[in-house]
Amino acid sequence: MVLGETDKLRLDSGVEFGPFTLAYQTYGELNADKSNAILVCHALTGDQYVADDVHPITGKEGWWREIVGPGKIIDTDKYFVICSNVIGGCLGSTGPKDINPETGKPWGLDFPVITIADMVRAQTMLIDALGIDTLFAVIGGSMGGMQVLEWCKSYPERVFAAAPIATSFRHSAQNIAFHEVGRQAVMADPDWCGGNYLLEGKKPARGLAVARMTAHITYLSQPALHRKFGRKLQNRGAITYSFDHDFQVESYLRHQGKSFVDRFDANSYLYITRAMDYFDLSMEYDGRLAEAFTGCKTRFCVISFSSDWCFTTAESRTLAHALNAASCNVSCVEIESDKGHDAFLLDEPDFHMVLSGFIEGAAQGRGLK
Repeated sequence: MVLGETDKLRLDSGVEFGPFTLAYQTYGELNADKSNAILVCHALTGDQYVADDVHPITGKEGWWREIVGPGKIIDTDKYFVICSNVIGGCLGSTGPKDINPETGKPWGLDFPVITIADMVRAQTMLIDALGIDTLFAVIGGSMGGMQVLEWCKSYPERVFAAAPIATSFRHSAQNIAFHEVGRQAVMADPDWCGGNYLLEGKKPARGLAVARMTAHITYLSQPALHRKFGRKLQNRGAITYSFDHDFQVESYLRHQGKSFVDRFDANSYLYITRAMDYFDLSMEYDGRLAEAFTGCKTRFCVISFSSDWCFTTAESRTLAHALNAASCNVSCVEIESDKGHDAFLLDEPDFHMVLSGFIEGAAQGRGLK
């Protein structure tokens, strides 16, 4: 959908941006009083294809088919589900690979730096265009969870229920450090060409693959890596005394890097990781996080995973304590899992039970049952 043709999107950087495209998918039907809409927010490398049978780029199922669909936890027979590709993305929403109308060339690094708040402002313009005043729920994991929290901080009157999953109210120094390693890998690739690789007909595939490999390690846990790979060799009976991928885990990471390069834009990766790094809901309140949620009537379910070292349970508890201090309706649940940060995307029955119970309880409170 093309947005910002008349009223521009005001970015945190001060830029008035528009018009721009926000690509989105919907599932299910909006009810008569428009009270059953759920916005699902995607993570860093996600997109709008949350519940499609076949992803048009990867050929795989939608990234949260485990959760979203007819008869599932986010039941599209009951709810109208919306998922948009974030601004700055590369799956249909306007981002650095698209054409700058002022130059007739790809934006590249001339694209304005964006924040999580900018992503959410763009989403509000989409929700407005769909004629929806209040969302029944906003749900998302990782960077999607950051968007959930930004919605509740900036537009609390528009969100009845919120589930921030495997996320935090701010990006940690460790996460910023890993993102910087990834960005430097991209920018060190000779084919990055100072961000102008599209004009040069090139692609910084090696740098972006390394960035993905590094990030992917943070999404897993040591027990999960050991259980899946251990020190098993890849299609060979002995080590080769070379720098080939002797170990299965090496082959796995190389595959992750290669498949990512096929579907994601390198500059979008730089912009979106930077948006996550800048996220800190407590900053404008001098560290007093509770003040970000003063007067918020949204129902919260904060969910973390015991083996997630990317966004720890301690961070979720800090968030829950702040929500309690702001007199919000909040529950905080740690799911025992050895699957690491990516557990929210996988078959994790206890997580599914918690999220299902929260949505059902909120639906009763909303009068949707």
